Amino acid sequence: MPSPATHPPRVYRYYDLVMAAFVTVLLCANLIGASKRCTIAGFTFGAGVLFFPISYVFGDVLTEVYGYARARKVVWTGFSALMFAAFMSWAVLSFPPAADWPHQSAFETVFGGTPRIVLASLVAYFCGEFCNSYVLAKMKVSSQGRFLWMRTIGSTIVGEGVDSLVFYPLAFYGAPGWTPAQVGSVLLGNYAVKVAWEALMTPVTYRIVNFLKRAESEDYFDRDTDFTPFSLAT
Repeated sequence: MPSPATHPPRVYRYYDLVMAAFVTVLLCANLIGASKRCTIAGFTFGAGVLFFPISYVFGDVLTEVYGYARARKVVWTGFSALMFAAFMSWAVLSFPPAADWPHQSAFETVFGGTPRIVLASLVAYFCGEFCNSYVLAKMKVSSQGRFLWMRTIGSTIVGEGVDSLVFYPLAFYGAPGWTPAQVGSVLLGNYAVKVAWEALMTPVTYRIVNFLKRAESEDYFDRDTDFTPFSLAT
């Protein structure tokens, strides 16, 4: 008796490119922008908050076009990349510097995040990105694919909110030089910047989503999706 016909997995033209862009933004925001604080017009914030929300834009695009399961795979890819970057930073800083190389302290300042902050960043990223994708996927089904702006901003409000509520207390609550009021102030200020930036990026998100839907002939609805984060199945 012949075996039933099997269909090859769907191949997308731009999925891998969007994944690469997501991971690139994620790594750069965490490695380059994480340790610098800026003051513009009297408002002080971490430089990374201007770039980290772009990863949420790509997360929205992935879920909106390709569905939660494929976005979940990308979130795990980003998580693995962050873990490797954290390990590599620790290893490189641990190697004894050459006697004629005077830049060890500068490297430690830029790349020497404390284990507490690294752990907080990983946990917050994991929780925030999955909440973002879950909310967007559910809103898409309930709205029957309408009001993309409401889904992208609404999911970011939840995802960035979870990210901030996890990261700042884990990283700084009780740390030397940080009062509970300061933790709360920085949390709210950076959260407001992230959400505002996502809202400003809405026209760009629309253009990317519409282009990908046409190019890929895909507009996925997560009606029967298993939303567990602990899977790579697509």
